[in-house]
Amino acid sequence: MSDAVGPWLVVGLGNPGPEYAANRHNVGFMVADLLAERMGGRFKAHKARAQVVEGRIGPPGPGSRRVVVAKPLSFMNLSGGPTTALRDFYKVPVANIVAIHDELDIDYGALRLKLGGGDNGHNGLKSITKSLGAEYHRVRFGIGRPPGRMQVADFVLKDFSSAERRELDYFVDRAADAVETLIVDGLERAQSSYNT
Repeated sequence: MSDAVGPWLVVGLGNPGPEYAANRHNVGFMVADLLAERMGGRFKAHKARAQVVEGRIGPPGPGSRRVVVAKPLSFMNLSGGPTTALRDFYKVPVANIVAIHDELDIDYGALRLKLGGGDNGHNGLKSITKSLGAEYHRVRFGIGRPPGRMQVADFVLKDFSSAERRELDYFVDRAADAVETLIVDGLERAQSSYNT
């Protein structure tokens, strides 16, 4: 897609505040942070109740894409408001929106990229879909299921385990690569390279 149809909006999903920073539910923020670092930008407050970085992804020249990376400052279950405000502000087609989020039904560290679909009980996606419809891209980052009888809400709001943290940087790096491939080369190429 060329910039003629508007920039891309990459929304990392998470909860704001230092007490949530290392939670499984905040892996979308972690990937957004890495993308911003790769773009050489720093997050700035935006009136849409989000932090944003604007820049380009891809090779220099006509292959690069204009991208806004965002972290909503609402809580996860209200992500749709900031995402919609950013879409309107930057004039982003819904098909150029990418939500990065934790996914319980995929093994830890595995990735699945898709366009559209349900929310699978994920409150951040539920909120975005209610605001925008379902036809946006998702980069689903596997966190696995809670052990034993642990409640899902407790599991997602806990930090990654020490064993998981050993591989977390690698998996976050891979997810950022997947987002860049999706934006530059398209969904099919990204799926064939990164879906596990």
